[in-house]
Amino acid sequence: SSEVLEAIENVIQGVLQSLAQKKAPVLTLANRTDWRNIEFKDSVGLQMTPHYTTKQIRSDCPQSASRFALMLKILSMIYKMVQSNTYATKRDIYYSDTLLFGSQSTVDNIINDISCMLKIPRRSLHVLSTTKGFVAGNLSYTEEDGTKVNCTCSTTAVTVPSNVEGIKNLISHAKFMLIVEKDATFQRLLDDDFFNKVSPCIMITGRGVPDLNTRLLVRKLWDSFQIPIFALMDADPHGVEIMCVYKYGSVSMCFEAHHLTVPSIKWLGLLPSDLKRLNISKDALIPFTKQDQSKLASIQKRPYIACQPLWKKELEIMAASKLKAEIQVLTSLSQDYLSRVYLPNKLQFGGWL
Repeated sequence: SSEVLEAIENVIQGVLQSLAQKKAPVLTLANRTDWRNIEFKDSVGLQMTPHYTTKQIRSDCPQSASRFALMLKILSMIYKMVQSNTYATKRDIYYSDTLLFGSQSTVDNIINDISCMLKIPRRSLHVLSTTKGFVAGNLSYTEEDGTKVNCTCSTTAVTVPSNVEGIKNLISHAKFMLIVEKDATFQRLLDDDFFNKVSPCIMITGRGVPDLNTRLLVRKLWDSFQIPIFALMDADPHGVEIMCVYKYGSVSMCFEAHHLTVPSIKWLGLLPSDLKRLNISKDALIPFTKQDQSKLASIQKRPYIACQPLWKKELEIMAASKLKAEIQVLTSLSQDYLSRVYLPNKLQFGGWL
C-alpha cells in the first residue's frame, strides 16, 4: 500500500510543480489501445512493449480538461481507500457522484488508465469490479473473511469471488477445467451433473466476455493446480474472441497480462470443422452478419493466430462457409448430446486444438 500511496503522491507532486512554474499540468500514460504498443509473447500473451508511445491528458485543452479533473478526483478516492484499507467497486465510485462522472464506462476507463499510468494492478488500487462469473465443480476454498466455499456439493453455481487475490486453501481433485462461454450452456451442464459424470472437473463461465475477476480466478486455478484447461465456445467470431481474451488477454488490459492470461488453454469446441463432421443441418446454422465478417477478419490478422496453424484452419473454414453456430445447435442431434456424447468423446480422444 505504501507503494500505491507513493505513486499517487508522485503524480500530484508533478501537478503542483507544473503549477508552481505557471505551466499547465499534464498526465502522461501509455497509449494502451494502440496495437503498435502491444507485442505478443507465447508464454504471456499480449503485453505492452517496453518502448511504448504515450498520450497526454492535458488540463489546458478543452477536449481533455474534464478527463484530467476526473482522473484527479478518482486518484484522491483511491488514495483515501488505500490509506483506510477500505475497498469500493467501480459501481460504488460511479454512484458516489453520477452527475460528475456521467457514465459507468467513463469510470471504468479512467480506472484502467490510472492503473496503467501508475503501473500498479487494479486490485492493489482497492477498486473491485462487480463479478458476473460463476464457478462449479470439484473445488473448495476459503474467502478472505474466513467464509468456506464448497463448489462441489451444490446444484447451483457459486459466484466468482470479488476478491480473487484474497482466497486461500484451494482444494481440488479435478482432472481438468472447462471454461464455458455462455450461462445457458453452463446451466445445462450443471443440470446434467456433467462435472461428476465424466471425471471430476471445475467448470467456470464469465457469461460472455469475462470480467476481471473471472479471468483472475482462471489464472489462479491454473497456478494452483496446473491442470489442462479447455474452452467451450460458440462456433462464431465472438466465441473465438472471448476464448482469446482468456488465453492471450485483451488489448485494454495488456499492461496486466502476467496476472490474467493462461496461454495453455485449448480450444475444445464448438469447432467449425465439427459442424461438417457431425452432419449438422445447414438450416440449423446462422448466416454471418457484416459485423461477424469484419470481426473474423480482424482476428485472423492478430499476431497470435500465426503461431496456431490449426486454429487458422478452423477460422478459414468459418470464413469460407460464412455460417456460424451456437453450442445449442447440438440439441438438434439429441437433447443431452453435449454432455452425453460430444464432451466425453472430445475429452477421451483428444479432439481439441
